[in-house]
Amino acid sequence: MVIAADYPFLDVFFTMILFFFWIAWIWTLISVLGDVFRRHDISGLEKAAWMLFLIFVPFLGVLVYLIAHGKDMAQRDAKRMQEAQAQYAQMAGASNSAAEIEKANTLLKNGTITQAEFDAIKAKALA
Repeated sequence: MVIAADYPFLDVFFTMILFFFWIAWIWTLISVLGDVFRRHDISGLEKAAWMLFLIFVPFLGVLVYLIAHGKDMAQRDAKRMQEAQAQYAQMAGASNSAAEIEKANTLLKNGTITQAEFDAIKAKALA
């Protein structure tokens, strides 16, 4: 049975450092695998070759991939992030348009605005 006195502080600290590096390496491996499978500029055979290389020689495979394709990987991630932000902004704009039309419809029903004003607001929101 292991008690605290048998496992001194520096051993605990070293174990925590090793655990951190192990988690960081797994995260990097998953990122590399995700990048390999999301790429459209390489064939399925090349993806399979990278997969085998990463499985059979994992540390070397990750390092070689990051050296060979690290800059491209970062550019692809940035492009994907920009596309996601643009899509989110478009969706948020659509919900704002719906809210504007609903608010204008309420004003029309209350008689605050005319049908022509409502049509103008609707056209502006849908544009």
